[in-house]
This record gives sequence, C-alpha cells and structure tokens, in this order.
Amino acid sequence: MPVTNPWLAGPAPEQRLDRDRLEERILNLLSSQNMCVLATSGPDGPLATPVRYFHLDFTLMFTADPRSPKMRNLAADSRVSVGVFAPLVGQASSRGAQVFGRARVLFEGDGDFEHCWPAVRWQSDHVERSRPLAEPPSGPLVVVEAERIVYTEHWLRREGFAPRQFWTRSER
Repeated sequence: MPVTNPWLAGPAPEQRLDRDRLEERILNLLSSQNMCVLATSGPDGPLATPVRYFHLDFTLMFTADPRSPKMRNLAADSRVSVGVFAPLVGQASSRGAQVFGRARVLFEGDGDFEHCWPAVRWQSDHVERSRPLAEPPSGPLVVVEAERIVYTEHWLRREGFAPRQFWTRSER
C-alpha cells in the first residue's frame, strides 16, 4: 500500500533545532493563529477556556471580563498553561505549542499596559458590536510571558529533527 508520508514511520529522530530556528518556528505558529486554550486552576478546580490571543514575541495577551471564572482563577493562582495549535489535517500537519508562564493582569496606567496594548486589535470587535472606534476599551489585559514552551511539529521529522522541541526563556 502506498504511504503518503513514509518519513513519519519508525522511531522519531532526537536531534534538536538550534535556538534561532526553533524561535522562528514558534513565532510563525503564534503569528499564524489567533485562538488558544487557556488552562487555569482555582477553587473549583481546573478550567480550560478558549480565548482569542495577540502576541508580542513570546508574550501572549488577551482581554477578559474581570468577573469571569478565568479571572477569578488567575487571582487565586497566576500559573497558566496555554495551548496554541494549527488546524490538524493529519499527522504530518500536527503543529502546536504548550506555553507555560504566569499571568499578569494589567490596567490602563500600568507600565507594561502601554507597551502591550497596541498589539491588541480591538477595532474589529468594536465594529462588530456597533461601538464607536473613538472609545477604545481600557482593559483589563492579561499578559502571559512565556517561561517555557514545548513546541510540537511532526513535519520536523522529515528533516531529521525531533517532533517535540523545548524552549526556555532563561536561555535567551
């Protein structure tokens, strides 16, 4: 029987990408997607929430209602895991990242807010909700600076690299 992707057969290679190539692939994934699953933990247990994100380098950001369950959980425990993934067509297209870090909630006037806010594309939401563009939202903005990323891309096997790669901020 013909095999579409014979390079997927057998044991996975173990070779690591150099840091620049790995960062390029991670940033490509973060730039080509806009939805993630945010995992938090709180008094009622774990919570996985789909959210639309924006990013600056390896920092993910999203807006949230201050009264939402995810915001209550973040107030109790700032540690998060964020899953970003590309649409899966088959094993060869498997591509995603698990981002680990701590969430910070920023409001207008906070130092980092002014740096991060321009990356949030809120205008389309305002148009969709018939809100005036002259009145931008003011937050809160949740910011997750990646401490560690587990990147998975099975296409890397084709080039002799391990499909699972590891990035840590401390190496930057």
